[in-house]
Amino acid sequence: MLTKERKAEIAKKFGGAENNTGSAAVQIALLTERINYLTGHFKEHKQDFQSRRGLLKMVGQRRNFLKYLKRVDVKHYRSLIEELNLRK
Repeated sequence: MLTKERKAEIAKKFGGAENNTGSAAVQIALLTERINYLTGHFKEHKQDFQSRRGLLKMVGQRRNFLKYLKRVDVKHYRSLIEELNLRK
């Protein structure tokens, strides 16, 4: 799961400061981290349907943040999806 230290590390990497958790880039990175964790969780627990619903909500939330970032700052959007390996 996402520890306090890992969250601060991600915020510092994508937002510039440890307490900058509100920017779209940081929220996208945090959601990506949680989504990757849950994806591994579902390989072991195939019938965990409540968590799967939460995963789908997180994916939709991340998609909305990505749409916002693309609309506001295309260069930052492209660098972020490159760094997080979101598109293939």
